[in-house]
Amino acid sequence: MRHAHTVDTVRAAERALMARLPEGALMQRAAAGLAAACAGLLGRVYGARVVLLVGSGDNGGDALYAGARLARRGAAVTAVLLAPDRTHGGGLADLRAAGGRTVTADAALPLIGRADLVLDGIVGIGGKGGLRPAAVPLARAARDSRATVVAVDLPSGVDADTGEVTGPVVHADVTVTFGTYKPGLLIDPAAGFVGAPRLIDIGLGPDLPAPALEALQFAEVAALRPVPATESDKYRRGVVGVVAGSDRYPGAAVLAVAGALRGGAGAVRYAGHGGEAVLARFPETLVTTGPPSEAGRVQAWVVGPGLGDGTEARRSVDDVLASGVPVLVDADGLRLITREQVRARTAATVLTPHAGEAAALLGRSREEVEAARLASVRELAEQYGATVLLKGSTTLVADPDRAVPVRVNPTGTSWLATAGSGDVLSGLTGSLLAAGLAPRDAASVGAHLHGLAARLASGSAASVGAPVSAQDIAATLPAAWRQVTGG
Repeated sequence: MRHAHTVDTVRAAERALMARLPEGALMQRAAAGLAAACAGLLGRVYGARVVLLVGSGDNGGDALYAGARLARRGAAVTAVLLAPDRTHGGGLADLRAAGGRTVTADAALPLIGRADLVLDGIVGIGGKGGLRPAAVPLARAARDSRATVVAVDLPSGVDADTGEVTGPVVHADVTVTFGTYKPGLLIDPAAGFVGAPRLIDIGLGPDLPAPALEALQFAEVAALRPVPATESDKYRRGVVGVVAGSDRYPGAAVLAVAGALRGGAGAVRYAGHGGEAVLARFPETLVTTGPPSEAGRVQAWVVGPGLGDGTEARRSVDDVLASGVPVLVDADGLRLITREQVRARTAATVLTPHAGEAAALLGRSREEVEAARLASVRELAEQYGATVLLKGSTTLVADPDRAVPVRVNPTGTSWLATAGSGDVLSGLTGSLLAAGLAPRDAASVGAHLHGLAARLASGSAASVGAPVSAQDIAATLPAAWRQVTGG
């Protein structure tokens, strides 16, 4: 499991650890890890040109001490001092003793242009509000250079706790963070500036409480995924009901059923106007044209994709929400629910909006939701008393209990931004609910497998690879299941 902690939590853990260590030992641990990471990126340290962007405080001190270590290995290290009268004294003395030199910001641009590596130590994890004007040209020059840009703890200018970006920031190729991840490293829009995150263990573990954010890795997904026992039958594995599609959008029904059939449940019951298209593609589906309540027994419902917003669609949503089993609401269904209706349910509810749908549910603009994804998903879960999966460039899963860590999905690719992919995710997650997973686990595992399937289908790890369709994603889900278990 990958964990992320807030700034206040990290600060408290650092204070507790420093009380048990010799003075300066914790910073030296961080600097040693940072220097080792930089050396690995450089390959050949001797003769390499390294520029340190140094602000005030401990973040600048980490950069200076790391720069001194690189200088002792033969690198040509220059520190650009953005606050000369507030530079970390011990780090500065160590750099100069190692043969490093210092310059002011007005002499830095040519040096950055010739650098092999630029180390961003401008602002620490407590920084707010974007870069100050004097640092903006330096950050821009680093981005435009051929140097590898390494951020110390997090890219300067991003909010460590929220992932919000309210001004100019450093664009890092690699971010070396200490002790634990910070939420802003894993959540967009800030995550888009992090590059590849690397965690350096400095011994905070025993002093860290429960995280604010967590991300499932393969081991956790493998442990949570439903696996039939030898005595299982299709009903014991769980039956998921799907209410999706319409005369206008029969494809949504097909895609939601495709995701459900590959999600681990033993059977899929479909209720709606897309039955003919569903049977043509998946003859194993149990289809009814009546209302959902007459479809037969299910362990969970999925409602909403391609449903439309007419009277019959509203009745179907009401019918499903009146059931006593977990319900996943997506797409058109999100426009047909009320807060009171969801909060009144005794069984679990999972809402799976994208940013625009979340904005409508919260009564604000899409831009506000995208700028504050963590705050938005938490607020939505609290208001509706439901588990919320907020889709997007970083998918977040929030429980209505604020004390429970939000989960961020580590898989996916930009090729997922394709019509119908959300319908597949809804069916997949609904099937996991029917198989008995808790709502937060079903949403997290569903998002993980969905993102992994998209990567496999596109042949990419991030934004490279080839285009995929929603059908490609559904077809690749079995391969994603196998990959998380190494099979």
